[in-house]
Amino acid sequence: MAEPRRVLEVEGLAKRFGETDAVAGVGFHVDRGEIVGLLGPNGAGKTTTIDMVLGVLEPTAGSVRVDGLDLRTHRGPALARTGFAAVYAQLPGNLTVRQNLAIFALLYGVPDALPRIDEVLRQFDLTRFEHAKCGVLSSGEQARVALAKALLHRPRLLLLDEPTASLDPAVARDIRSWIRDYVAGTQAGVLWTSHNMREVEEVCSRVLFLSRGRILLEGDPRALPAIHGKRTLEELFIAVAREPLTLEAT
Repeated sequence: MAEPRRVLEVEGLAKRFGETDAVAGVGFHVDRGEIVGLLGPNGAGKTTTIDMVLGVLEPTAGSVRVDGLDLRTHRGPALARTGFAAVYAQLPGNLTVRQNLAIFALLYGVPDALPRIDEVLRQFDLTRFEHAKCGVLSSGEQARVALAKALLHRPRLLLLDEPTASLDPAVARDIRSWIRDYVAGTQAGVLWTSHNMREVEEVCSRVLFLSRGRILLEGDPRALPAIHGKRTLEELFIAVAREPLTLEAT
């Protein structure tokens, strides 16, 4: 069978700040219908990598292709195929839920925007909050609005930077379910960062461990720990954070 088309291809991606290599020539891919975990301790380069894929940061070197489009030469069409959500990237709090979604529908060029906004409001159980200002919503409600915004234009690539951090278990479970359903229904690809290893084992078919701006390990999150002599993914995460040189030797 032919290999599924890759919705994200990253080659030799690097970002240098002064004398510091925040990301040092990483390469990876995300296939259609695949959820890939991008893992590592704080400062490993995860958010910097996502910011370069989003076009927020200019890479020092390397390339990013989204759905076959080079981000450097086809920035607009590539970003139009990309959605993003993170707990730290809150929507304007002085605008209502519907107003925020309407603005992003314009930015994304969503056809038939009003019916699509109504659809995502229902999907994420936000209809009762549509005229509430985002700034007065709970963290869980704001997370649902952020995900609704990210999926509004039906992206082919979804970038999620700790989308369930600080959320209660019920809301986190719902978000994981919505994302899995979206991937199953559209065959989109997802790049997902998280510090919750149980969550990663539940949703990700493959993980990439970053350490000091480089990909140290890659594989199935359920099989990778045993390969490196660890009982759990959490133990492996701790080893990546504290003893990366020992893992490079295995």
